[in-house]
Amino acid sequence: MSSVTRGQQIDISPSRHLLVGLGRGAAGAMLFGMPMLMTMELWQLGFYIDRFRLFLLLTVNIPLLIVLADRIGFEHTSTWQEAIRDATIAYGLGIVMSGLVLVLLGDLEQHMPFSEIIGKIAIQAVPASIGALLGRSQLGGQARSDESSGEEGRQGKGKEGDAVPDEMSTSYSRELFLMAVGALFLSLNVAPTEEIILISFKMTPWHALMMIVISIAIMHGFVYAVAFKGAHELGENTPRWHALIRFTLPGYMVAMLISLYVLWTFGRLDDSAATPALMSAIVLAFPGAIGAAAARLIL
Repeated sequence: MSSVTRGQQIDISPSRHLLVGLGRGAAGAMLFGMPMLMTMELWQLGFYIDRFRLFLLLTVNIPLLIVLADRIGFEHTSTWQEAIRDATIAYGLGIVMSGLVLVLLGDLEQHMPFSEIIGKIAIQAVPASIGALLGRSQLGGQARSDESSGEEGRQGKGKEGDAVPDEMSTSYSRELFLMAVGALFLSLNVAPTEEIILISFKMTPWHALMMIVISIAIMHGFVYAVAFKGAHELGENTPRWHALIRFTLPGYMVAMLISLYVLWTFGRLDDSAATPALMSAIVLAFPGAIGAAAARLIL
């Protein structure tokens, strides 16, 4: 009688490992992409969105996926070639799953112009491809817990062999990048809706100021105060304001810039004066800031 001891890994064939990864990616693409796949405004955007802006969004998504794949790809990546491979697979899964779901929903029909079909699938493939990579991170099951030991092993060690605190285990630029990914993902989900513009028109400057303050407070609380899984802890000798100045405030600025970019991509800033455009960005930065904070927790 044979038994598997704790910590002993069970050998899985490479083909089965690949199929499991693809299954998680497809599930992630559907799970995280479903809100946009079932949003009428996104269906319409696929028809009339400026093709240059759409192409730019698709192009920007490529390096985003590559860097994200290097952190949470379908397998542990040790080279950029492997990260590019995982990013390509994720993009392919995003395209395929977006097309299948849109066909299932009856939003893609044979009589439609080819350019409209491509536009609808392309715009939906961006969040779906991000979801495909998140599927490995969030739907990994036992494999993820097994892999965590490997993650810990790759963390830097101090002179005494102690693990470096969370803030230092990931480079500062990568922390900002992960916040940009989270902000982009949530912003893409709500930016096409008319409610963003409606809320911005109804807000007063005081509402906008309070929304900025509350957005920053929520970002900081998510990561440092409410003890979510993956929350960061400040060192004993680290002042409270350090994380606020170094991470939270720059993170909110990242969310604001992402909001402006997404609104511009979807044509929400066309023929708009500076003040209404800023108000719209502040409104969109509210969910964007939450997405940025969540990204630091789960990625």
